Amino acid sequence: MASEIARTNLSVLILGESGTGKDTYASLLHSLSNANHGSFRKINCTVAPERLESLISEAMRDSAAHQATATLYLDNLQELDLAAQRALFSRLSDGESSAAQPGAHAFRLISSSTRSLDTEVETGRFRHELYFRLNGACLRLPPLRERKDDIASLLQHFLIKHTISPKTRVASLSKRIIDTLVQYHWPGNIRELENFALRLTAVGDVQAALQELRLHSKPKSFVPENSRSSSLKTVARAASRQAEREMIMHALEHTRWNRKRAAQELQISYKSLLCKIKQIGAIQGDHEN
Repeated sequence: MASEIARTNLSVLILGESGTGKDTYASLLHSLSNANHGSFRKINCTVAPERLESLISEAMRDSAAHQATATLYLDNLQELDLAAQRALFSRLSDGESSAAQPGAHAFRLISSSTRSLDTEVETGRFRHELYFRLNGACLRLPPLRERKDDIASLLQHFLIKHTISPKTRVASLSKRIIDTLVQYHWPGNIRELENFALRLTAVGDVQAALQELRLHSKPKSFVPENSRSSSLKTVARAASRQAEREMIMHALEHTRWNRKRAAQELQISYKSLLCKIKQIGAIQGDHEN
């Protein structure tokens, strides 16, 4: 879809959560477009309205100086207040008028937002004329949790990208490790996955990298499916078992499955730990790399 949209003259609105690759796709649209010989200028919409107008004017002058159509990328569109929206629309309209003059050159518009602006337009928080000026074509980027089949291939790509030398190459990850990564919710999306790959190539410790992911996981409250018919005592007992299991697994991961050290951290006897490991059904293979 991106390659098809890129070859048109339509303005493009890219929608996606933080970390889904909006900047990457904006750059891709430019490189595949007829304006790829012109400049690619990114402007963050968090700047003040007067600064925004100044940056757009600068981009227009640059386009005219190089006698080439430039690509103007407006990032974080959702941050524009009404005053900034008014200033932006006015400057874009002036730019279109100037581009119609002999010797002048227009620019291709690409913008991005972390949220859909339809509701903002309906409630009057976003100017409808600006929205329709920017939304010639819409490219929606799904969050990583909705494209989990891509996790393994994306991770492999990032591991290759960030491997400096054969000595820092990370060994192929086991299916169990990949399954663990697929189960993670990835709130930081592809950017977080790339950071995970960076840690692997820098440290080479899969367990340490996995543990950092777990520290950023949202705690899940334990509520049994039949909670409506469960007594408070039953729910408390189940929650206690879950918490105990998580503490044991954390200690085992932290000590690299050295059971004696894990028992010391948990302040229980070695024999008691072995018994509890058997009860929760944990095996070292669940955390192999």
